Amino acid sequence: MRRPSPRALITAAIVALGVVALGIAWPHLTAVARFQAQARLDTAASAAAPKPNGTDSASWTVQRDTLRAGETLSSLLQHAGVRSADAARILAAATGLDPRRAPTGLPVAVRSAPGDSTPSEVVFQLAVDHLVHVRRLGDSVWTGTDERLPWKTDTLVVHGVIASNLYAALDDSAASVLPKGARSELAWSLADIYEYRVDMSRELQPGDAFRVLFERSQGPGGVVKVGSILAARFELSGSETDAVRFTDGSGRFEYFDQTGRSMRAAFLRVPLEFRRISSTFGLRLHPILGIMREHTGTDYAANEGTPVRAIGDGVVTFAGRRGGYGNMIDIRHRNGIVSRYGHLRGFAHGVRRGKSVTIGETIGYVGMTGLATGPHLHFEIIVDGHQRDPRTALKRDMGLPIAAAELARFDAMRDTLLAKLSGSVG
Repeated sequence: MRRPSPRALITAAIVALGVVALGIAWPHLTAVARFQAQARLDTAASAAAPKPNGTDSASWTVQRDTLRAGETLSSLLQHAGVRSADAARILAAATGLDPRRAPTGLPVAVRSAPGDSTPSEVVFQLAVDHLVHVRRLGDSVWTGTDERLPWKTDTLVVHGVIASNLYAALDDSAASVLPKGARSELAWSLADIYEYRVDMSRELQPGDAFRVLFERSQGPGGVVKVGSILAARFELSGSETDAVRFTDGSGRFEYFDQTGRSMRAAFLRVPLEFRRISSTFGLRLHPILGIMREHTGTDYAANEGTPVRAIGDGVVTFAGRRGGYGNMIDIRHRNGIVSRYGHLRGFAHGVRRGKSVTIGETIGYVGMTGLATGPHLHFEIIVDGHQRDPRTALKRDMGLPIAAAELARFDAMRDTLLAKLSGSVG
């Protein structure tokens, strides 16, 4: 075997040293590059920025980046060319910013005047509408200011017809005025208002219609969010139910129907906030036993661990394991009504026999214990010892009427809002 020549050994040594040096420098080069690449893209956009120290803002260098997992704001600033001492002063002057609690993904912009090795301004974006500016006033002197960017709010009317579900109807009717996420928010808000009257996951039928009058807020960068719902109307199987937002003399708001009765009632129609149903009330082929058996209740499919809420005030009469139900809770309510929750992963802290619970209180968590093929909640209503369809057993409950002293003011507000609700869409 031939021995390598001295020249080959020297070449190999140089290559090895280069690889080691590159390995040492690479993290720093990568960090600088991520700023420099963005700086080239942002230079043109910086023309609209405020002018530091009297210089022409069009000639600014603007470097933008976001805080990475495990990274500190100090190191991020140093990667942008800020000296360690200045980074400390900048963070000390950043009003309202706690560097120890800065979230991953926090946007940071570093602005520098031409020929200046020290930045003139650093901007931390705490929220879409909340900026913290830290500006250099002189050598080693920095000052911070808080800026809240304005939102523009308008009022819109959306009308839709149910073909399959509420989400799809809003996608069809509101796509021109709301982005996807905001349409989902609007659906959730509507479901919350009507949750004592309608199970949006299974009672809507093709041809049912709705109208909703709501506030839309548009923020910096085109961000859109749904504000308050002022009025809504659902036409279900030919029957209309309006909901009107009304603020009483004490400043507390609530939703009332067109007759002045509260949209709130003694019972929620659905024991989950996240509503997806996998089976209906009646006979079905049991997925595990493989036989036809009465399915006396409703199955709501949801992620394992989803909180399960009590549909009304009551007392827990059973909390434990029972046959095919797996982990199960029974709650006794007024008027001889019992609500049952099965296949739970576990119980909320303190839930046991004899405990009093309130409407909406978390009592357990979705699971797949007992005869269950996947995570879901089995829900039943028992009236006077007999199992009933929750759709009919809970439908008879209505909310309390508005206080007599507020009735005249409510009537005027209702007429105004329902007139706007019936107006043109958009």
